[in-house]
Amino acid sequence: MTRRIEDYALLGNTHTAALVGRDGSVDWMCLPRFDSPACFAALLGTPENGRWRIAPQGEVRAVRRRYRDGTLVLETEMETDDGVVAVIDLMPPQSEDVRADLVRLVEGRRGRVAMAMDLVFRFDYGSIVPWVRRTADGLVAVAGPDSAHLHTPVDLHGEAFHTRAAFTVSQGETVPFTLTWHPSHLPEPPPEDPRRLLDETQAWWRRWSSRGRYDGPWSDAVRRSLITLKALTYEPTGGIVAAPTTSLPEKIGGPRNWDYRFCWLRDATFTLYALLSSGFREEAAAWRAWLTRAVAGMPSQLQIMYGLAGERRLEERELPWLSGFLDSRPVRIGNEAYTQVQLDVVGEVMDAFHLARRSGVEADHTGWRVQCALLRYLEEVWCRDDYGLWEVRGPARPFTHSRIMAWVAFDRAIRAAEAMGLEGPVDRWRELARRIHAEVCDKGFDHRHNRFVQYYGADHTDASLLLIPQVGFLPPDDPRVAGTVAAVERELSDDGLILRYRTEPDVDGLPPGEGCFLACSFWMVDAKVLLGRREEAQALFERLVGLANDVGLLAEEYDPRERRMLGNFPQAFSHVALVNSAHNLARADGPAEGRAAR
Repeated sequence: MTRRIEDYALLGNTHTAALVGRDGSVDWMCLPRFDSPACFAALLGTPENGRWRIAPQGEVRAVRRRYRDGTLVLETEMETDDGVVAVIDLMPPQSEDVRADLVRLVEGRRGRVAMAMDLVFRFDYGSIVPWVRRTADGLVAVAGPDSAHLHTPVDLHGEAFHTRAAFTVSQGETVPFTLTWHPSHLPEPPPEDPRRLLDETQAWWRRWSSRGRYDGPWSDAVRRSLITLKALTYEPTGGIVAAPTTSLPEKIGGPRNWDYRFCWLRDATFTLYALLSSGFREEAAAWRAWLTRAVAGMPSQLQIMYGLAGERRLEERELPWLSGFLDSRPVRIGNEAYTQVQLDVVGEVMDAFHLARRSGVEADHTGWRVQCALLRYLEEVWCRDDYGLWEVRGPARPFTHSRIMAWVAFDRAIRAAEAMGLEGPVDRWRELARRIHAEVCDKGFDHRHNRFVQYYGADHTDASLLLIPQVGFLPPDDPRVAGTVAAVERELSDDGLILRYRTEPDVDGLPPGEGCFLACSFWMVDAKVLLGRREEAQALFERLVGLANDVGLLAEEYDPRERRMLGNFPQAFSHVALVNSAHNLARADGPAEGRAAR
């Protein structure tokens, strides 16, 4: 059977994550951090690149999955002719990067089921075969800096580098497996009781998720999205990764395969809004603090993305020994887009700080000094060509969205100075904002077709321009806004879902073709709410929610023709957009506290 991205579910411990398939196979796990090399990399290759599968030996007639309510504890129930068995998967939250546990409990639900375990360790993204030795309660695998110990009462057999087990489980029985990673130079941590870890992990997630305050329609989808967002947070720093995976294709068989295990500045305001509007102020404050640290330094060295702790060097390279998801090559780690100039990020940063101030998230004077330094830099460069929000790998251009976000940067600075009494050259900022606004309305607008265009002189639009009323550049009732929304629907709609832009080699330097971008489709929901087209907005929103897989997760993109997800998974941007659109729809008069009001 052909694998699908939506066949996977997420496990996580707020330091790293794993993906487990409907077939009971853990095919992706990086240890100890999201951006560490994978020890299971079958997701991007074959089982010989590392996996851990636990499943019935015989034919599986049905699979049912769910997360236990309010948690990231996954329950996969498999039915065979002999009975029903459930695999309970979890990763207990960790406080440091010196230990990570993956717990798998096999529960007999009905009858007596013969089970098989298949374990292949491969460190460094499936390239390194470790040294493996048996122990009294399992095995230990060691290679370089990594050591992993499997604890289980089940008898193991097979080659040292490919371990197997056969066992049976009857109704009422539980067979435990615990995989513990630790640095090979440190003593092995003591084994934990897997049943106690299950209880503690469930309690931890339920305490956290119970703090959410969204109680409107679609609460299940919103809650699952917020739990997913928390799972993608690197707890020590507050940074939030765009996704826990790399190189899941935006087009099956194509080269649009990128590493998303980093933190993007473009997500800042959207993420803050989702967290603050849902009651998670501590997480919002941690994200704002991460943002302040990441952008500190010379403004001319501002990047579009950073590592989990604000690391700057994210060099991209290819892994030729991995065949890619459904032969989608190359497989990449690192992301060369970190070197790009994208002028819109200054606006995103300023907008995020503005939202934090308005919401009462404590700030310090250092943060304002950083912002003023960024504005001085933006004064010099706002009119230069850049690579835009979508990180095109074609030529730099005068992207309209980048200019709009430059306007946002100065607009938010003016508001901060006037409302909060912060010092700054307000008159100069106001004149710059006026100039930028006038230029965008002149050069970025196609008067003939009543629409804003992707870049100055272009003959096509871009889904990022749906954000014009949300950021307050123009009011929702401006005819140019309605014209642009109509143009996006006309030019970028594929079966009612929204493409980012028409992928042409002269724009982004890559072969054409990708799926519909789910965050952009949610932006269309928000735009329709603002335009008073509420019934249409709700219908589109409910369709988008319905695209989530059986455990409520969304990838970056969706192919409505093949009816399958595309891109890295699960995608923080998609889930953040879902939360924000739900809040906007739930308000009787639209997103009064959303970006349109800022």
